[in-house]
Amino acid sequence: MPASVSMPLGGVQVGSYDDYQQAQRAVDHLSDQKFPVENVTIIGSDLRMVERVTGRLSWGRAIAAGAASGAWFGLFVGLLLGIFAADGSDWFGSVFTGLLIGLVFGAVFGAVGYAASQGKRDFTSTSKVVASRYDVMCAPQFAEQARAELARLSLRG
Repeated sequence: MPASVSMPLGGVQVGSYDDYQQAQRAVDHLSDQKFPVENVTIIGSDLRMVERVTGRLSWGRAIAAGAASGAWFGLFVGLLLGIFAADGSDWFGSVFTGLLIGLVFGAVFGAVGYAASQGKRDFTSTSKVVASRYDVMCAPQFAEQARAELARLSLRG
C-alpha cells in the first residue's frame, strides 16, 4: 500500500487525540516506557489557521513597536562596539549611542511601515496553525505494543 496522509510509510493509528498536548503526552508516555519512539509519528488532520486579533494598530503603537525593536538592536550593536572601547566611559558612550541610534531608526522604520500599509491592516494579531485531530501513528511491527501502553495511560487518566 502506498504511503498516504492517514497512513504514513505503512504506519497504523494507535491513538487519536483532540489536541496536540494530549498526543505529545501519549508519545512522552511511550518514551518513558522505553518504547522505540523513533517509530512513531504525530499527524495533525483538518488543519486551519487561527488568527487572534490582539489590538488596534495606530501611529503611536507602530512607532513605539519600531522604536523598541530598534532599541534592542542598537543596544546589541553598542555592546559589541563597546568591547573595543579603551576605557569605561568609552564603553558607556558606545552602548548609549548604539541604543539611541537604534531607537531613532526603529521608530522611523515603524512609521514608514505603517504608512506603507495605507490603513489596510490597522490591527495587530497572532496566528497559528491548529488541527482538529492529532493521530499517533506507529510502524506496524510495534503497533500492538504501543496500543497496550497507551491503553494503560488512558486507564491512569
